[in-house]
Amino acid sequence: MGKEKIILTGDRPTGRLHIGHYVGSLKRRVELQNSGLYDKTFIFIADAQALTDNIDNPEKVRQNVIEVALDYMAVGLDPTKSTIFIQSQIPELCELTFYYMDLVTVSRLQRNPTVKTEIQMRNFETSIPVGFFTYPISQAADITAFRATTVPVGEDQEPMIEQTREIVRRFNHIYGDTLVEPEILLPDNAACLRLPGTDGKAKMSKSLGNCIYLSDTADEVEKKVKGMYTDPTHIKVSDPGKLEGNTVFTYLDAFCKPEHFERYLSDYPNLDELKAHYTRGGLGDMKVKKFLAAIMQEELTPIRERRKEFEKDIPAIYEMLRRGCETARATAAETLDDVRKAMKINYFDDAELIAEQAKRFGQE
Repeated sequence: MGKEKIILTGDRPTGRLHIGHYVGSLKRRVELQNSGLYDKTFIFIADAQALTDNIDNPEKVRQNVIEVALDYMAVGLDPTKSTIFIQSQIPELCELTFYYMDLVTVSRLQRNPTVKTEIQMRNFETSIPVGFFTYPISQAADITAFRATTVPVGEDQEPMIEQTREIVRRFNHIYGDTLVEPEILLPDNAACLRLPGTDGKAKMSKSLGNCIYLSDTADEVEKKVKGMYTDPTHIKVSDPGKLEGNTVFTYLDAFCKPEHFERYLSDYPNLDELKAHYTRGGLGDMKVKKFLAAIMQEELTPIRERRKEFEKDIPAIYEMLRRGCETARATAAETLDDVRKAMKINYFDDAELIAEQAKRFGQE
């Protein structure tokens, strides 16, 4: 039997999903789901992980589970092709995490660059919640529970996948070949690795208010694109402009296709020519922003309209998630059975053990 090709990926429900998520992972996820190259796709809403740094605000997480599910459906994730589920509803993941904790040292977790960065970002230096500190281990449980062979993530997540691979190797070394080692699948468009916020800050985040959400209205998208950070030294139209750090051009790199010029800006044959004119001077920011706004509307309108349709029957979305959780749980339970057997803690299923102990105590 050839090894099945299985994808696992997910998002934390701490807010509605934005276009950073879309170009960074969602769009690719839909392509992978529809590619026919994978036997199974598991996509989860990581509510338990979101609670590691939102423990005092469970309502925020609860409200956003449905927002993320709607965004998933709106971009084209299809529950008939992918298993969409909620992390906290799969108790097997907790048990796997508990066993994997014995395979990782505190100093190894402290060295994880992703964890280091996240701890600084959240000002947790003095008091790190243990659940947050150990989330690379719980992530390893998420990945291995579904025997994922492929994890599509941004490069900031590479240390996490490496940690999972270490846990898999250590487990298999001690207990025999049980777990599957995953491969990372990075985005293929450099502009999509990390889309900056509309204010030019490195990261889109809800708290900074610099996101364009997938569910934003046409007017909101228009307004946000018009207010986007460009080159602060490009004051007059005649001034030469800089592309470096210019959010509008970063977004064009991520979203613009050759056919957009025919449709919305026919005085330029392609993006290189537009960039060249901007750099020379003589091209105003507003003209470029109008072009970007037209492209964004083209991309986001169908997503927004699909979302509106799904919003008409919210109980159906919960039912879809419930079925996804059932499927996911059955898969995770099989893996957990194998893990318990390998670790020799499946006492009541081990007839050999019972017979051996009976013999040992003279009950032949």
